[in-house]
Amino acid sequence: MKTVLVSAVALIDRDGRVLLAQRPKGKSMAGLWEFPGGKVEVGETPEAALVRELHEELGIETWDSCLAPLTFASHCYEEFHLLMPLFACRKWSGIVQPKEGQNLKWVYPKNFLDYHMPPADIPLIPILRDWL
Repeated sequence: MKTVLVSAVALIDRDGRVLLAQRPKGKSMAGLWEFPGGKVEVGETPEAALVRELHEELGIETWDSCLAPLTFASHCYEEFHLLMPLFACRKWSGIVQPKEGQNLKWVYPKNFLDYHMPPADIPLIPILRDWL
């Protein structure tokens, strides 16, 4: 089974809310809410992938030094195995905007369970809630 490396981030605002993005129509698991991020390309570090994805998907800039490793998910989907490091980030420049037609929502960690998330993201919720 193929392993897919995806890097994700918990963007945390000054009020302690975390940004969730809704997967757009046409993508697998459309309608589910997830932590922003994306696939790590060949030759890329997970941090570099996040810096790139945050620019492409949300129109913001951040730096490797602002990404703190928090935890990871390891989940077996039907067609692939997902390995997903989750970073925390409190510092970026620019205003978060949905560049790829996705819905965005700033959510307090205590309310994460109100949002349907992909199976790989669910075990990250208690870790993130405890950390924040």
